Amino acid sequence: MKLLEDFSIGLFFWQTLLFLALFFLLRKFAWKPILNAVNEREAGIKNALSEADNARKEMENLKSDNDKILKEARAERDAMIKDAREIKETMISEAKEEAKAQATKLIEQAKTTIQNEKLAAITDLKNQVADLSINIAEKVMKDELSNKDKQVALVEKMLGDIELN
Repeated sequence: MKLLEDFSIGLFFWQTLLFLALFFLLRKFAWKPILNAVNEREAGIKNALSEADNARKEMENLKSDNDKILKEARAERDAMIKDAREIKETMISEAKEEAKAQATKLIEQAKTTIQNEKLAAITDLKNQVADLSINIAEKVMKDELSNKDKQVALVEKMLGDIELN
């Protein structure tokens, strides 16, 4: 109750008037710059958050792109390794086939050479046998024809062996 007893209307009026004057002065000169500064700060924070979000999205996209490129590189590497293996297998197979063909060719050439040498040996042997036979026949004939009686007997025997048509 003491507060009501000490209450002065004049003092209240002057305090209210000073408060309103201060309020209008602050509103006119300080409130706008403070609000502008707060609004600019808010806009700056929003922009920074937006840029951070964009940077995060860009980093995710880059990571995704990097993963995609890495997968493509691995797939390409695997394809190259597969191609290299196929080429290696093809080369080995071709080399084996070529070696097999060369071996077959050499075997055939050796068989042909052996056959030719065999035929030459047989021919040479036949010629030697023929020469020996002629020599033996010549010696036998000389021995047989050296005697006149034997000559006559041989001619008669040959004539007897021949059949007339």
